[in-house]
Amino acid sequence: MDFIYDVIVVGAGHAGCEAACAAANLGSKTCLITMDMNKIGQMSCNPAVGGIAKGQIVREIDALGGQMGIISDKTAIQFRMLNRSKGPAMWSPRTQADRSKFIDAWRETIDNTNNLYVWQDTVKSLILEDNVVKGVVTEMGVSVTAKAVILTSGTFMNGLMHIGKTQIAGGRISEPASYGLSDQLKDAGIKVERMKTGTPVRIDGRSIDFSLAEKHEGDNDFHKFSYLDYQTPMLEQRPCWMVYTNEEVHEILRKGLPDSPLYNGQIQSIGPRYCPSIETKIVTFPERERHQLFLEPEGETTQEYYLNGFSSSLPLDIQLEALKKIPALRDVKVYRPGYAIEYDFFDPTQLKHSLETKAISGLFFAGQVNGTTGYEEAGGQGLMAGINAHLKCEGKQPFILGRDEAYIGVLIDDLVTKGVDEPYRMFTSRAEYRILLRQDDADMRLTEKSYSIGLASQERFDLLREKREHRDRIIEFCKSYSIRPAYVNEALEALGTTPLREGCKMYNLVVRPQLTINDIAKFVPALQKEIDMIPNRKEEIVEAAEIMMKYEGYIDRERMIADKITRLENITIKGKFDYNAIKSLSTEARQKLCKIDPETIGQASRIPGISPSDINILLVMLGR
Repeated sequence: MDFIYDVIVVGAGHAGCEAACAAANLGSKTCLITMDMNKIGQMSCNPAVGGIAKGQIVREIDALGGQMGIISDKTAIQFRMLNRSKGPAMWSPRTQADRSKFIDAWRETIDNTNNLYVWQDTVKSLILEDNVVKGVVTEMGVSVTAKAVILTSGTFMNGLMHIGKTQIAGGRISEPASYGLSDQLKDAGIKVERMKTGTPVRIDGRSIDFSLAEKHEGDNDFHKFSYLDYQTPMLEQRPCWMVYTNEEVHEILRKGLPDSPLYNGQIQSIGPRYCPSIETKIVTFPERERHQLFLEPEGETTQEYYLNGFSSSLPLDIQLEALKKIPALRDVKVYRPGYAIEYDFFDPTQLKHSLETKAISGLFFAGQVNGTTGYEEAGGQGLMAGINAHLKCEGKQPFILGRDEAYIGVLIDDLVTKGVDEPYRMFTSRAEYRILLRQDDADMRLTEKSYSIGLASQERFDLLREKREHRDRIIEFCKSYSIRPAYVNEALEALGTTPLREGCKMYNLVVRPQLTINDIAKFVPALQKEIDMIPNRKEEIVEAAEIMMKYEGYIDRERMIADKITRLENITIKGKFDYNAIKSLSTEARQKLCKIDPETIGQASRIPGISPSDINILLVMLGR
């Protein structure tokens, strides 16, 4: 076997799979190294993809030519568009996936990607020469050389699981931890810290009384994750179910707190504030009489259910005793308990925006090793690391997305500029340009950029052009077509909106919140004719046109603000200052600027602790 590659990817989780496919599809000879080829793309926690802000990331991955959206569509057993009651900037797609079929779909994709090769083994060390990575050495004693290495080892580096006072070494239940890399990187000058996450109990569905649970069905419309125009056989759609904790449950959980690794000092590392364990919920919110829990099916045919909201590291007997006080779970049987896991991660401020480490040339980090949590955040980082590792091999400039271009851009800028003090999870509130970063237009924002570097396919680019052409034609038609009151007032009153007093352009009707384009098309045949001329993806294109019209003013205003702020991103400062010598800066500013060494004034302005007056001082020194 030839062990010489352009790019090596260590770990085949969500970051690793996207990184490997991106690098290979761009033309780099790529080796994906994983402990277990049967666990490629494993969903370590809940069997779902997307959600609030996370769904936007998946659509961006797809728009760029990544795989997560396609694989999620193929394996979905439920699809929902969350936040439909709010504006489209908040709409967030989410699927329940068949866990085992998700793995199979990833394996099929990787096995059939040109330039991509898989090696089953564990990486124990990197080959480093003069702060340049040259490859890896595995436990089998195999040396694999490459121009770039992407480390995506998730929770496996020095992983330690906790169930009550029981501690088990491992990166995931029944899977071994990885040792050696953290210590080597620490010696090479990389800052290594510990983080904690957790997962809930898995329940046998045959022991659930669903008559005492609230049923939640999925949507049944045209929405999906991928922008590609394809049809896949739909798996059997399955509902989720909601139940609640109660005071009896809480009392049992409180009884177990002395044996909780989170509260007896056994776990010292940073845990997720936004996805707390059930024991953290009852301590943090003692006034709450109940908490929502969701029973999520693990697949199309399995009886296994994931209990979302009941993440725990309490002893097994306490978990079971508490669960049985929930009426629908009074006879509960479990496959395995919830557990917490501690693992090593690297301070992400040690990275460039390309996700290459500052200390070691050619070494990239992506996923949970950067202090993030979530499949989607990992996949977005993996995709960008794969792209930039390939570009590094080719001697080309890195591919960077701005905060006004993608949630992925927000994610990476937050990591490298601000660092993390808890597992990083994406929220819509983290993006200052949410109206520009909607899930419906990720292809409009990103596909052309990806096509220009060779990742997005010709098929994807052609679909984008077709969509833009038909969307813009619908918008132009609505702005130019005049409507008279006599022809539409009866229909308008029937739809609960004010009749016209005088003629107007159809655009003025579309922007009314009570009306949709499809509503109007029912009584304006000319509009229906325009819609019928769209050959494919009719519903998607009509929805895109409608959003553009209804929110045009907001979109234009936010674009103007983004363009103004972007000017600061064009003022390069890296290498221009000795910050310690600028005494007019605050002490905190000097320390933070030295640590981060920002590329631009814009990045400097987002560093915690850097004040507007500090930025003004730098601008004055630049002569601006």
